Amino acid sequence: MIGGRLKSLRGKKTQEEVANHIGVSRARYSHYENGRSEPDYETLQKLADYFNVSTDYLLTGKEPSDEDLFADPDLQIAYRDMQDFSPESKQQAIEFINYLKEKEKNRRPKHK
Repeated sequence: MIGGRLKSLRGKKTQEEVANHIGVSRARYSHYENGRSEPDYETLQKLADYFNVSTDYLLTGKEPSDEDLFADPDLQIAYRDMQDFSPESKQQAIEFINYLKEKEKNRRPKHK
């Protein structure tokens, strides 16, 4: 249930802190944690960003597997195109992906 995951992710933060960050009242956020209401998609995404988890995790408790990630057609095309890269270009692509990953990690505050 999403409420239990939200409570766990919130840790020592107050409901007020989380609610303010995602733009809802403390009472509304409390309803999410206690299962009285479900967040809409936009709020679900804000919660996922705030807690640095996927919306899949909030909804199901499971992170997407590698197989799920490669189901994305854009990733399949990018991976297929990389097969023709020189070793130097492959290394540059990996370094760029690592740069983007770090940039994305720093974009979202970590709240554990």
